[in-house]
Amino acid sequence: MTKLPALLLVVLLTAGCAVGPNYKRPSVDVPGTYRGATPPAEAQPAAESLADQKWWEVFQDQQLQGLIRTALQQNYDVRIAATRILQAQAQVGITRAGQLPTIGGGAQVLDDRYAQTKPYPQYDTSSTQVGLSLGWDLDFWGKYRRATEAARANLLATEWARQAVISTLVSDVATAYFQLRALDLQLEISRRTLASRQDSLQLTQKLANGGATSMLDVRQAEQLVFTAAETIPDLERRIEQQENLLSTLLGNNPGPIARGMKLTEQPHAPDVPAGLPSSLLERRPDIRAAEAQLIAANAQIGVAKAAYFPDISLTATAGFQSSALTNLFTGPAGMWNFGGSLAEPIFAGGKIRSGVKFSKARRQEALLTYRQTIQQAFRGVSDALVEYRKDREFRQQQQQLVFSAQDAAQLSEVRYRGGAASYLEVLTNETNYFAAEQGLAQAQLNELVGLVRVYRSLGGGWQQ
Repeated sequence: MTKLPALLLVVLLTAGCAVGPNYKRPSVDVPGTYRGATPPAEAQPAAESLADQKWWEVFQDQQLQGLIRTALQQNYDVRIAATRILQAQAQVGITRAGQLPTIGGGAQVLDDRYAQTKPYPQYDTSSTQVGLSLGWDLDFWGKYRRATEAARANLLATEWARQAVISTLVSDVATAYFQLRALDLQLEISRRTLASRQDSLQLTQKLANGGATSMLDVRQAEQLVFTAAETIPDLERRIEQQENLLSTLLGNNPGPIARGMKLTEQPHAPDVPAGLPSSLLERRPDIRAAEAQLIAANAQIGVAKAAYFPDISLTATAGFQSSALTNLFTGPAGMWNFGGSLAEPIFAGGKIRSGVKFSKARRQEALLTYRQTIQQAFRGVSDALVEYRKDREFRQQQQQLVFSAQDAAQLSEVRYRGGAASYLEVLTNETNYFAAEQGLAQAQLNELVGLVRVYRSLGGGWQQ
């Protein structure tokens, strides 16, 4: 019995030993500022960032907020990501169970009759047995602890992957909604233009009937009407398809989508604070997920190295055994045994060494993926920042183009009615004005979509 306390003491003294490297966050090349930020931000970046705001603070259209909330509850990608977290949690429990002893119980009743064989007579035997068994694979070298560490890291990676899905969903819903409102604006422009050109066509036909102009002017006025009219069916088709897309993002069957603010009424700041590039490592869900996968791969090296060392296990059984059920729990019927075993690999054909090499290669792959994810994140932020700034400048110039084209169209109409210009001049300027208005709607959309991309690239949208 003196061997048991000594063995337990060894277990306690070596319980903290775990082979394999401990995780240390690798160094990465983090720029001091984001390329593409506005010059003041490049000179002295502020600590606050647009991504620190909640999504309902960035997107202030109440109807859009309602759509995003519905999507977060019903979207299938989010729900699938949530089930993956449950799977990872269960895997942690399965892996962690390897550190603990297993206890089992059982009962057995035997009744045998042996046939008569000379010179032995026929006889019967019976046996009843109940007992408990214990088995414990001692985690001397931290194999199970490293495996649990890897499982927990995979769980964390799964949780961050869900946050990435949420961030993507928020930006996808906002982008799809803004695209829908842009199509609504283009349809409004087309219908308004069509009504104006139909009035102009009627006036031109009256002038032609009175001999004040020719049928050429009538045909040119008809071209303006048909040009505006042909865009309406196409826009109506695109609007219905865009509603179907939004419905799918919401987890619903295709159907109509309620509208809120017009595209031109959506509030957004002229400049967005990008924050410090170093904070991106903590805020972007995809970076955090890649780091968690690196932690898991690092822990698996310890699991592989533990195979070099002996496998030590303890076993014990205790119970009662008797030929008569009435005597099963009496003193003489008691039985127990306790033992331990040690198994050391001597030759495995290079399997253990190859396993360690494999786990190290997996860790190197995870490290490169982690650094690549960071690099791509910095590029994404820089691209989004310059896109938003330049889209805003383009939209401002497009507005000036619309003002100029509108004035030219009105002047040409006055000149035509006064007999100072041909209808060709009206045709040209009306066409330019219509194209400019449609271009402005697209420019306004691009600016809002650029804001969404900045918000997502900076790691915003998943905070609830």
